[in-house]
Amino acid sequence: MSTKICAICERELGNEKIISKHHLIPKSKGGRYSPTILIHNICHQKIHSVFSEKELRDEYHTVERLRSHEEIKKFIKWVFNKDKDFYQRNKRMKRR
Repeated sequence: MSTKICAICERELGNEKIISKHHLIPKSKGGRYSPTILIHNICHQKIHSVFSEKELRDEYHTVERLRSHEEIKKFIKWVFNKDKDFYQRNKRMKRR
């Protein structure tokens, strides 16, 4: 059995209850059939707290682009040594 790794923070994916699929292009912006990545819920929430749906569609629709954003880099550094099952809600973004 191979170990699954989060595409954002590159930590091992643990408990299935805190794993989600992220559409690289939001479903609401035409990405219903776009590629998806498996990531921790905390990473998923961070993405959606930083970027609008439009930004995700237009600029941040690849793992490389997501990981290159300064706020996501800081988040990855912070979460990297947390347990694979660590979960904490992120503050929601004020703009959409």
